[in-house]
Amino acid sequence: MAISCNKQEFLLRPVFHARESTTAFLPPLRRVVKMSATEVTSSRISYESFAIKPPEHPTYDLKGIIKLALEEDAGDRGDVTCLATIPFDMEVEAYFLAKEDGIIAGIALAEMIFHEVDPSLKVEWSKNDGDFVHKGLQFGRVHGRAHNIVVAERVVLNFMQRMSGTATLTKAMANAAYPAYMLETRKTAPGLRLVDKWAVLIGGGRNHRMGLFDMVMIKDNHISAAGGVADALKAVDLYLEQNNLQMEVEVETRTLEEVEEVLHYSSQTKTSLTRIMLDNMVVPLPNGDVDISMLKEAVQLINGRYETEASGNVTLDTVHKIGQSGVTYISSGSLTHSVKALDISLKIDTELALKVGRRTGRA
Repeated sequence: MAISCNKQEFLLRPVFHARESTTAFLPPLRRVVKMSATEVTSSRISYESFAIKPPEHPTYDLKGIIKLALEEDAGDRGDVTCLATIPFDMEVEAYFLAKEDGIIAGIALAEMIFHEVDPSLKVEWSKNDGDFVHKGLQFGRVHGRAHNIVVAERVVLNFMQRMSGTATLTKAMANAAYPAYMLETRKTAPGLRLVDKWAVLIGGGRNHRMGLFDMVMIKDNHISAAGGVADALKAVDLYLEQNNLQMEVEVETRTLEEVEEVLHYSSQTKTSLTRIMLDNMVVPLPNGDVDISMLKEAVQLINGRYETEASGNVTLDTVHKIGQSGVTYISSGSLTHSVKALDISLKIDTELALKVGRRTGRA
């Protein structure tokens, strides 16, 4: 990544401070994160201090994703606008401002980004990942060199806004789905799989499989290619036995007949099956309501022998009714593939930002 200034030169030159904002940081601060160069140079990331840890993945390089995001922004010259407009050794405080109500997510990731840009930056938060923020709330601040705060700003906000949008929708759907648990799917932004799924956890949902490697999920195309539901299950059981593998197995069913075929197979054979997906058994009605009678009948047929997962026609308006059907899980791709970012900003001049925000209804 191209760096906009030389760190050694910064240490040798005198430091002056920008005019302090007269806007008080109102919420009590819970935690101060002091960034050290030792932490940054470590190739391993410690998640112990995170309020909510990211999901596990055997090969995903979260630090690499951060570096890639910074590099695509900086290119081969660095921040030319900062170099042109901001005195080299100016220090400032910038404040995080929520411009709408929602669940905040990405605080831990923001700290990692600030670490990567400048380990001397100091970050303080009055909220943790998963907390509610209201419009107009100043919920965090970062102090240090203005150049590096502004360089990190957009990358930090891009991650936080996306994650907070996902967490906010997840919280609403998870609350409505109770007693069923809310799951996302693999319909995530390419390259951001772990980040998207982390946001779901922060919002109170649960993670579905991380990828193709950690769970057997027999879907419609597998069933068609294998010759039917029972044949696909038989092939999976044989594969797992031959390769001495133990993992969860889910099979998709689209009709009550397929549910009965799965149950018949499992009653006759020792199987690794753990969950049955009930796909598109929620039928939309012309008045905007949904008919869940087929879904309830499928749940009754299974009768607790396996976990169940409802999929298809899941929205914030329908998820409560689906959750009353008795299914264990409800999955929705909309949590990650159609996320609406939560409006958040990072401002040095908070007085002007709040004034403009009130004028536009965003603070």
